[in-house]
Amino acid sequence: MDKMRMESPDMTAQNVDRIAALFPNCVTEVLDEEHSTPEKKVYKRAINFELLKQMLSPDVVEGNERYEFTWVGKKAAIVEANQPIRKTLRPCKEESKDWDTTENLYIEGDNLEVLKLLQESYLGKVKMIYIDPPYNTGNDFIYADDFMHSQEQENQQMGMYDEDGDRLFKNTDTNGRFHSDWCSMIYSRLHLAKNLLTDDGVIFISIDDSEVKNLKNICDEVFGAANFVAQLIWQNKKGGGNDSTHIAIEHEYILTYAKNIALLGEFYESYSDDYIKRYKEEDNIGRFFWDTFKRKAGKQYYPITCPDGTVLEYDEDGNAISWLRSKARFDSDIAAGEIRIIKIGEKWSVQFKQRIPLGKTPRSIFTTETVIDDRGTTSTGASDVYDYFKKDVFSNPKPVELIRFLLGFGLGENDIVLDFFSGSGTTAEAVMRSNLEGGKNKFILVQLPENIDPLVNSSSANAKRVAENAVSVLDEMEHPHLLTELAKERIRRAGEKIKSESPLTTADLDVGFRVLKLDDTNMKDVYYALDDYDQGLLAGLESNIKDDRTDLDLLFGCLLDWGLPLSMPYSSEQIDGCTVHTYNDGDLIACFDENVPESVVEKIAKRQPLRVVFRDSGFANSPAKINVTEIFKLLAPDTRVKVI
Repeated sequence: MDKMRMESPDMTAQNVDRIAALFPNCVTEVLDEEHSTPEKKVYKRAINFELLKQMLSPDVVEGNERYEFTWVGKKAAIVEANQPIRKTLRPCKEESKDWDTTENLYIEGDNLEVLKLLQESYLGKVKMIYIDPPYNTGNDFIYADDFMHSQEQENQQMGMYDEDGDRLFKNTDTNGRFHSDWCSMIYSRLHLAKNLLTDDGVIFISIDDSEVKNLKNICDEVFGAANFVAQLIWQNKKGGGNDSTHIAIEHEYILTYAKNIALLGEFYESYSDDYIKRYKEEDNIGRFFWDTFKRKAGKQYYPITCPDGTVLEYDEDGNAISWLRSKARFDSDIAAGEIRIIKIGEKWSVQFKQRIPLGKTPRSIFTTETVIDDRGTTSTGASDVYDYFKKDVFSNPKPVELIRFLLGFGLGENDIVLDFFSGSGTTAEAVMRSNLEGGKNKFILVQLPENIDPLVNSSSANAKRVAENAVSVLDEMEHPHLLTELAKERIRRAGEKIKSESPLTTADLDVGFRVLKLDDTNMKDVYYALDDYDQGLLAGLESNIKDDRTDLDLLFGCLLDWGLPLSMPYSSEQIDGCTVHTYNDGDLIACFDENVPESVVEKIAKRQPLRVVFRDSGFANSPAKINVTEIFKLLAPDTRVKVI
């Protein structure tokens, strides 16, 4: 039986595989200095880039002068994005809502590492991504990534960390790499996010003037300039403001890119209710209205006979009427019911059937009801977040109507929406509210559990007030002072309010979410480096699994390793004294007990699951493991069996 990998995929190795398939002559071997010893030389695959350049172009690009967008740390960001990690996502049922039935996910942890862990489970499955990353104004906290350096090197390079040495740091404009650090942060994350998009997927990124130029250059490189859709301009403020010495800035940008613009469907903005009232009638195709049949200057003069015999041949000025369509086409449309002749008052009117379109083409400049006014306060829009807390507990959260506006662009009825800078959780509420119209879309939110306490001492009066309100709410709930705790509570209350507003039509509406938390691997070091331990030490180890890990931890670790979605139903049962977990009706069956009897193995095999996982230590000896393999060969030959 094979062992499970229990680490995120090695993206560099996968890229080498792709190049090897196209250009096998460009793959060579180099000495692996990390794993080599004086007694034993170890080699690894590498790319001969000089030869690869020659294979790709008749003219090899040489020298330093070329068109490219770069910054200090770009190469390190690429390496960081591709580097595998030994981490896992641990389920937290007690903090979840409707754990057994929901298909939504709320993940706590560094989004770079979470994106790595999701690479196989959600590869090509996310229809839409929306993110609102730090804007790098000189006052924002951003993620400082390791970039393969030691802590001492990183401290010297960055010049600042918080008192706990966390990766979250304040990127002030006095930092010599002010823009470079931000570019490295977003670049690696977008590289990983692109892999998760469906072929017809789309990403929306909120940004302001500080980094919009750099962000567009990065997106052109990651997604391809040909896949640029639009640079939307959202008016997020009204009535001025004091955020600029010369001009009051009243807008933000939303950069929009497709995974493959050739496959991207058309975007439609829903018509308002007032507009829809124009549609008078309905047929088996859909709503429509009748509009005046067009005339034009030309030679298509012919009389039209009305039902009472009146002939329409001349207009009110006595001129012969030239119709828009030919006589043959007109008669055909009359027969098909696409044109009608009716009497309105004392006059006859020729009308044609105008079907309701899916919606109007969205404009690149737009506003929402919820904006920040000239006093720096947020106006109350539909489903404002403050309805749930009765006080300001988030600093300028994105309004629900903004995200719903974006959700209307090409999102289907059973798609996945990802937000990996989820902040206040607006995207979750927007998805739930959009599902009121009949959809079953799911959300995946990712957020670092940022500590709110330092903001209580902020020099900004508004930030201090909001932080104090947030801490007060969290204290009332007896929750830690973390942004994730506040966001989860917001999503819970939003779901309850949505249900209460329409109890009869929301009975099946999914307003729950599974909470997962990023943590170190479930496995002890010996699992990854068995050769580094002598037999005496191995004999003293009872298990290669960490002592604090539960069966549920191990199950979700296997889901990530095998690339299965994390939101499917599962159950557990007792079979001959062993606990057996069944995921999504047999996509995976797992038993993590010690000394699993042959009877349990046979009963699992008879169900013919697609995948099965046992503990490596779940069997007494090697012959017992061999026997398991033989049982599955006999009873379930198509089942893939692995151990951890």
